[in-house]
Amino acid sequence: MTQETIIGIVAGICTSAAMLPQLIKVLKTKETADLSAITIGVLLAGVSLWVYYGILQEEIPIIASNAFSVLVNATLLICLFLFRKQET
Repeated sequence: MTQETIIGIVAGICTSAAMLPQLIKVLKTKETADLSAITIGVLLAGVSLWVYYGILQEEIPIIASNAFSVLVNATLLICLFLFRKQET
């Protein structure tokens, strides 16, 4: 495994896990008032494009890390709309 591959994997893990603490907090507290749907939507679009790019380049680390980000951010966006209705 090359140094570039290791750097790519570590970067993918860091960026993929970045929103995980926020998702865990939302799932525990069911509070979403401080979240921005636009920010999450733009991030979701960006990581989705990274997945597509990874598919085009046939780069499994790019696909895997960003697919995980898509899952986390899509779940967070769904929670935002579900729990926001309950808060009102």
